[in-house]
Amino acid sequence: MSLTTHKTYCRICHAYCAMEADVDSDGRLVAVRGDTSDPVYGGYTCIKGRQMPDLTNHPERLRSSLKRTSSGDFEEIPTEQALDEIADRLKGLIAESGPRAIASYLGTHSFQNSAQLAVARGWHTGIESPSFYTSVTIDQPAKFVAMARHGLWSAGGHSFESADTILVVGNNPLVSAFSPYGGIPSFSPSKSYRDAKKRGLKVIVIDPRRTEVARRADLHLAVKPGEDPTLLAGIARVILSEGLHDEAFCNAHVDGVDRLRDAVEAFTPEYVESRAGVPAAQVVEAARLFAGGTRGGVSCGTGPNMAPRGNVTEHFVLAIATLCGRVNREGDAVPNPGILSPTPRKAQAIPPFPAWGIGAQSRVRGLSEIFIGGVGEMPTAALADEILMPGDGQVRALFCMGGNPVVAWPNQEKALRAIAELDLLVCADIRLSATAKLADYVIAPKIHIEREDVNILTDSWYSMPYAHYTQAVADPGFDAIEEWEIYWGMAHRLGTPIPLAGGELPVDAKPSKLDVMRRVLPRSRVDLAEIREAPGGQVYDDVAITVQPADPGNEGKLDVGPVDVCNDLHEIRAETFTPDGAGYGEDGDSFSHRLISRRLRHVYNSSGQYLDAIRKEGTTNPAFMNPEDLDALGIATGDLVEIRSEHASVPAVVEASDEIRRGVISMAHAWGDTPNEDAKVREMGAATNRLVDDATDYDPITGMARQSAIPVNVFAVAEAAPPA
Repeated sequence: MSLTTHKTYCRICHAYCAMEADVDSDGRLVAVRGDTSDPVYGGYTCIKGRQMPDLTNHPERLRSSLKRTSSGDFEEIPTEQALDEIADRLKGLIAESGPRAIASYLGTHSFQNSAQLAVARGWHTGIESPSFYTSVTIDQPAKFVAMARHGLWSAGGHSFESADTILVVGNNPLVSAFSPYGGIPSFSPSKSYRDAKKRGLKVIVIDPRRTEVARRADLHLAVKPGEDPTLLAGIARVILSEGLHDEAFCNAHVDGVDRLRDAVEAFTPEYVESRAGVPAAQVVEAARLFAGGTRGGVSCGTGPNMAPRGNVTEHFVLAIATLCGRVNREGDAVPNPGILSPTPRKAQAIPPFPAWGIGAQSRVRGLSEIFIGGVGEMPTAALADEILMPGDGQVRALFCMGGNPVVAWPNQEKALRAIAELDLLVCADIRLSATAKLADYVIAPKIHIEREDVNILTDSWYSMPYAHYTQAVADPGFDAIEEWEIYWGMAHRLGTPIPLAGGELPVDAKPSKLDVMRRVLPRSRVDLAEIREAPGGQVYDDVAITVQPADPGNEGKLDVGPVDVCNDLHEIRAETFTPDGAGYGEDGDSFSHRLISRRLRHVYNSSGQYLDAIRKEGTTNPAFMNPEDLDALGIATGDLVEIRSEHASVPAVVEASDEIRRGVISMAHAWGDTPNEDAKVREMGAATNRLVDDATDYDPITGMARQSAIPVNVFAVAEAAPPA
């Protein structure tokens, strides 16, 4: 058997590790390995990416699109015929209920197809439907709320490679491979972290767990779940009260310092210790250590964003860095000015700007579009209600691309009711996931290795001007298309436009992927065809730039103390709580533990859990607990328990871990299936989204429900003996 080797990159997650792929004469993927010649990755890959051949050739992979029959079963259908039928049904629904009745939910995997987000958004603009949702608004919308309130520094913050001190809040990129904006790089993160520690980097970690990052940190603050805003307010208080901030930078470029000073004054180290469980001396040490550095930044992960007051947490991520002047100045070299989506780099502030309350309004809980990178999307936490609530604007059709709402959306029971209520559910999925099983049509998509892509998502994350455009490497050998082609197919049949940054996409004849990307990325510093033809990822040193002076007359300032953030801080300070050591949780509640979210190294949310090599690493999402908690409950590693919130309950398999403080349960999300499958918890895990109450405990701006630091109780479950 003859093999051909191609350079490409992995798209199972957002790390985009450079690879070499061996393909046989039939176009079948045989093997992959890290590309040791790549200037960024140097051969790094993870266990997930190394399963690409198994993922591509797996027997459970859909090799045809499917249509649900009147009997409730699926039958195979040619993809073009499926698109014809879907378009006909859309015409009827739009005529009956208007374009807002047509919605899309783009899950995590949609971000790995470089054309998908832009084309899907453009299609929604073309049909005049604002019902566009993504996983960002059930993940980290607080980042964009914080940017809007605080403003942005045009020249950007310090790079990780130049940092001498960093603060890491609930972020574990050694497992998640996600930490943009100056955090530990997603690209060979363990090596990057190890090399940085050797050169003297000081690291402060805030996390209820002693994570892989925390183990190697100089200071680990084991905060109680949900108390990140309390702890960060205490750190900011020390910085301001001891005059550790960059006064010259703040005087020139920052508003709100006195408002913030007043708002955090009551968050003394002693108060923080009593409420957040972090010793007062560590609060002071963390503030002095970070402020005592000269370069570095603050990064924040998914967990604190999913916990209460995520908007306040993310505001402090920006505000603490700003107070300490951790930004690039005029004349500084910009390590990566961006190849594909360049932006001006000037030594000036982009002042606060509106990012919600404008644009389309939700019918639910007073919510509205959230503007992410200048583009609006509706809050996913409200989507189930938008489907269930009758009346003008009710969502009746849903395109689900690269996601699995049954195990991802908050409040699983409501999500299931909503999906059942839809007139039309179209999924693109490589297998029958928990959500695809409920669809009217399942379109068989090409897998990453079978399509061409450019690294648009990570363009600004690198520490050098790097770009990688991979051509399709393998051939599926059956009827499969890319997800963006579904939207193009609808536009082609409905006669609606798809506007993109570089002009409308032609809808009379299907464009090539390169043509699509030219319209998605019209300002690329390097011609996309040149990047496409390059052998693997390349560094383009000739596009290096330095920070330019501020525009003449520019008076924009950042705001570290917006009035609404300060009001939130006063509300937090007025809350009652049980002092640490005298029980767990807010004052008066009857829950013994807090359930926090986490990542597992061998999976990426709900993807890959069925692959052989992955299953050898574990077949469930264990409920990790402190050994002393297990002893107190009379349970042991491997026992089955019921985890019960005020809203619902799920089964779980417990596992002892001394890396977790008492009173905390740590579980990965996006596992499991519907309640009917709970008996298989050891084989498929538990759906922790079932525990979430999205109707009463949510953020008033983003609608994001409390999906981490969830109050729960734990009960042992007696399992039936197996049959003889």
